[in-house]
Amino acid sequence: MANDEWKPKILGIVCNWCSYAGADLAGTSRTQYPSDIRLIRLMCTGRVDPLFIVKAFMDGADGVIVSGCHFGDCHYIAGNFKAAKRMFYLKRVLKSLGFDDRRVRMTFVSASEGAKWAEVVKDMVKTINELGPSPLHKGAEVAASGPAASAVQDDLAEIMRLSPGKKVEVAPVLKSK
Repeated sequence: MANDEWKPKILGIVCNWCSYAGADLAGTSRTQYPSDIRLIRLMCTGRVDPLFIVKAFMDGADGVIVSGCHFGDCHYIAGNFKAAKRMFYLKRVLKSLGFDDRRVRMTFVSASEGAKWAEVVKDMVKTINELGPSPLHKGAEVAASGPAASAVQDDLAEIMRLSPGKKVEVAPVLKSK
């Protein structure tokens, strides 16, 4: 594969008790699945804020999988219900903004379903390969490298000078076409 060939970047936000254990089982069982996913383990998917997913896209993710316990099996009683509800609303918002909601997926994988985890990842990679790179990330790259980038850096330096000891971050501004 050539170095300049695009490969999808997929973030997996998984619960500690079921989906992470399922992913671990897939690995220890040597089940083959694409390496295009990076996992973040949380104690429960009920902790997932939709802004985590938006931030992932802004930071270059092409797709996000949120995966937790099956309904009725959550170690925190209703965390997976909360996560599913949030993902439903997030997908509606993303779709209304013109962002393909197939880039975000909520799945339920138990600790004994390593093969299912591999299938979930394969299917997500296939979907993201069909969709191509995230348009949100492309816009962020353009904004960061455009003609105004040096002016933004000058403004950031001035803000940092005026607020010593404070953490300052820049979020790219995306203009609609």
